[in-house]
Amino acid sequence: MKIGEMMDMYQPGDVVYVIIRNPHVQGAANVQEAAVVRNPDDPGELALFVYETYYPLNDEVAVYPSQMEAEQEFQQAFGTTDSGEWNYYG
Repeated sequence: MKIGEMMDMYQPGDVVYVIIRNPHVQGAANVQEAAVVRNPDDPGELALFVYETYYPLNDEVAVYPSQMEAEQEFQQAFGTTDSGEWNYYG
């Protein structure tokens, strides 16, 4: 999906879900809620606000409209742990 299409699909204030590596534990990835916001460095662009950090909203980030969709994709890619938590370590 191109950046222009994302600008049409999402609006500031939308809540989406992404699969992201935990910045505090480099070997862990999980599904995380993110807010769509105006990019503070370029107000004409959108960004994702996750873990108190802004990430560009572009085609390099897999964005899901629901937590269920993100978790299903995560499970397909990484599986689940014995406890049922969906964290990837590696």
